[in-house]
Amino acid sequence: MALDNPNVRADVVEIQEYPLLAKRYMVSGVPKTVINNKVQFVGAVPESMLIDYVLQAVGADAKKEEPSKVAVAPEIGPTTRMGGR
Repeated sequence: MALDNPNVRADVVEIQEYPLLAKRYMVSGVPKTVINNKVQFVGAVPESMLIDYVLQAVGADAKKEEPSKVAVAPEIGPTTRMGGR
């Protein structure tokens, strides 16, 4: 995400070299992901779950968000409108 979006910053920390950070964030396994010091999880997760964690960390609820009024068809592009028009 951080590579594709300038609004996202990611840091990778080698816990062997920074044991105080490991203790601060209670690292019990790797990879450990901490988002905005609000949401934490250990291990690899599917992309959909990662998105849910990011939304949770920024205070957005994915279930309450209004769906886009534009349907996206990768072979056509984001201009295909819902409703067959």
